[in-house]
Amino acid sequence: MAHVGVMGGTFDPIHLGHLVCAEMARDACGLDEVLFVVAGNPHFKQGISLAPAKDRLAMVQRAIEGNDAFAVSDREVIRAGITYTVDTLEELHEEQPDAELSFILGADSLLTLSTWKDAARIAQLARIVCLARPGYRIDEDLLTSLSDQGFLVEAVRAPLLDISSSDIRARVRSGKTIRYLVPDGVAGHIRAQGLYR
Repeated sequence: MAHVGVMGGTFDPIHLGHLVCAEMARDACGLDEVLFVVAGNPHFKQGISLAPAKDRLAMVQRAIEGNDAFAVSDREVIRAGITYTVDTLEELHEEQPDAELSFILGADSLLTLSTWKDAARIAQLARIVCLARPGYRIDEDLLTSLSDQGFLVEAVRAPLLDISSSDIRARVRSGKTIRYLVPDGVAGHIRAQGLYR
């Protein structure tokens, strides 16, 4: 049985914090693959301007080069309308019915997980792999509450890298360096396409 990790996000841009979390989750949970699902029109980012999807996809592709366990998906980008996690997990389950899915998220997202669209179905489709983020610890009471709601949550320890996409965009706008915050290929794509200026 294949064990597939699913890591969704706008990745605007993808940075080393994303990659470290994905790798720690892969290692701790014995995942065969981590699939980076680039968000197309996520409901939680309505009204927020994002870099073009083709650029966000290209940056993820550049970021994961050289890691055979990482892959990128454009399924949410090409799906019409607002994109929801449950729809993506349903598609993956239909395509790989024998695969065990693990949805990777940060402790900040765990706080609202029970309010997501069709949360009960998400709990049926995937194990939740949660990683702490700077400023957000994994709360034991929350884990108990989610377990009572049918979620199987596995907490994974990872280095806390205080890197955010919003800070990277702000640094680019102000002409500051983003070296060592993003992979070199991502920095090169941002420069070449004039993103975030």
